[in-house]
Formats: sequence, structure tokens, C-alpha cells
Amino acid sequence: MDIKKILADATATLGVSGHEAEVAAYFAEQFRPLVDEVKVDAMYNVIARRKGNGPKIMLCAHLDEIALMVTKIEDDGCVRFGSVGGVDPRILPGSRVWVHGAKGKLFGTIGALPPHLMSAEDRTNNYKMDKLHVDLGMCAETVRSQVRIGDLITFNTPFTELANGQVAAKSLDDRACVAILLRAAERLQKLVCDADVYFVCSSQEEVGGRGAMTAAFGVEPDCAVVLDVDFALTPGCGPDVACPLDAMVVTHGPFIQPKLNKRLIDCAKAHNVKLTQTVAGRSTGTDADEIGVSRAGVPVVLLSLPEKYMHTSVETISLDTLEEGARLLAHFVSELDAGWEEDLWI
Repeated sequence: MDIKKILADATATLGVSGHEAEVAAYFAEQFRPLVDEVKVDAMYNVIARRKGNGPKIMLCAHLDEIALMVTKIEDDGCVRFGSVGGVDPRILPGSRVWVHGAKGKLFGTIGALPPHLMSAEDRTNNYKMDKLHVDLGMCAETVRSQVRIGDLITFNTPFTELANGQVAAKSLDDRACVAILLRAAERLQKLVCDADVYFVCSSQEEVGGRGAMTAAFGVEPDCAVVLDVDFALTPGCGPDVACPLDAMVVTHGPFIQPKLNKRLIDCAKAHNVKLTQTVAGRSTGTDADEIGVSRAGVPVVLLSLPEKYMHTSVETISLDTLEEGARLLAHFVSELDAGWEEDLWI
């Protein structure tokens, strides 16, 4: 499996929250050779099943991405926009983007009023979304013939290899973790595994976890592992709020089943997988929150991939850490047997 190619293809594929059809189709094709059955449900969740007679486990990573959406076309042809998911307007000026119009993608750049033309007060404040625009280099009549209110706008940034096994791209949150699911599925082909495994690529996580909520209701798993990204250390971002880039992260907290979490940590120790541990004092802000309260409740743990520059066009991860996450996940799943939950509650 060529993980770099998968990440390059996946991050270039359209999959904004609520509009995940294209990226769902892409990941469904990647899973088909590795599992017994694959379906894409009404929410654009990809559900890939590796059949087994043991406990039913759901492994979940979201496939949707943050983006922008057209809200208005000005008389000079410039396009105003709002956000889909958590987009920070401070990162936007000067960005290269695609506007997904009726006749295909249109290249644009995000512009803003130059600081030379701002008042002294405005120069002290951050840019706000309603003060930014996309310039397509077209007159209003041409723009209005191809672009409509509600059309999507995505970052136009290529997948880029950096030094020391690091890569940068948009939407590595959370398609890098979907890649972990794929690598784990590939590894499980060489391991003895009794579990009934559901690899779920969930939709709409960036706007509230609705895909994971409905997928968990349908799968009705015995337990679940959620994979998402966590903040990696960068200058000015200390160890109290971020984690080293070179190790997967396990989370402790009230939304995490503690004994299942200990089993995951013990599995990492047994297979020499380096882990960082962190705490979420309330909710985790991931699909774990929705899956844990599905139906009568699901024991859930959270395994995270450290990522620099989250929710930007240059999200950055370590491929070595990604591979270690897949190795841990495969061993954890293969070691679930019929007695896995004997001491879970007592």
C-alpha cells in the first residue's frame, strides 16, 4: 500500500462536511480489496466490514473537511463567503482556492483590504470573514453564470513531502487517520483475528459528529476506537497543550472507558509502540463523544495522531507515527477475544 499516494489523492478529493460523496467513493474503493463488504450509507459514511465471530468493534475516523461556502457575489465579481466547520479567517488572506461552480472548478485567490488602506484601529484587529473575498479575475456577469450561492470553496494546496518523513497538506485532519484504518486493515490480513471489525469513515464530524452518531446506531458495536488528530508541539505551543509529533496519543477522561483504555496502553507496551498520554476533562471534541452514547452506550477509546497547524492548508504529520498507529491498532483488534470484556465493568 502506497500511503503517500493515498494521502495525496485523498487530500485532493472534494469532501466538505455534508458533501462527502466524492471522498466517500474514493475510500470505499481503497477498502474493497481488504475487507469482506463495503457500503456507503445515506450520510456518506463508508462502512467496511471484515467479518469475524468475535466481539464487534468499530474503528472510526472522519473523512470530511472544513471549507468555505459562497454567500454573495459582489458587483465587481468578487465572491463573499462563510465557513463550513472551523475555519480561522486569520489564515485566509493570500490563500489559493478552488471555487466549485456549476461548470467545474474555478481558480481564485483570497484577497483583503491592504493594511495601507485600513484605519489605525482596523490594523490592530484580526481579519474577519465578512471582510474577505475570493477574486476569480472575472466580471460579475461571468461569475454569476458559473457560481451560485451555496457553492463550495476549498483550499488549493498540493500534498507536499517535507524532511524527516513529514508531509503537509489540507484535510490531513482526518484523512491521515482514515489512512491508518486502511493500513490496519492491510496488517490484519496477516494476523489471526476473531473480531468482527467495522472500519467506519464517518461524515460531518467537523460540524458535530452526525455521521459517527448514525453509523454507531446502525453498527451497534460492542466497543469502539476513534482516531482523530491532536495538537503537535510547535514554537509557542508548550507540552501542557500539545504533544510530540513522533508518538500516537491516548486520552484519559470521563468520555473514555478506563479499562478498555488500559488494554490499549498495555497493547502498545507489549508491541513497543511509543505513546503520549493526555487528559480531556470533559468531552473530547471528537466522534468518541457521539459513539459513546449511542443506543445503550458503547465503551470507547480515543487514539490520536499528532498534527501541526490544524485546520489550515498546511496540516503536517509524521508518516512514521502514522505507521506506528496502524501497527498498534491492528494488534489491539487482533487480540480482542471472546473474553475481552470480563473485567470491563468490575
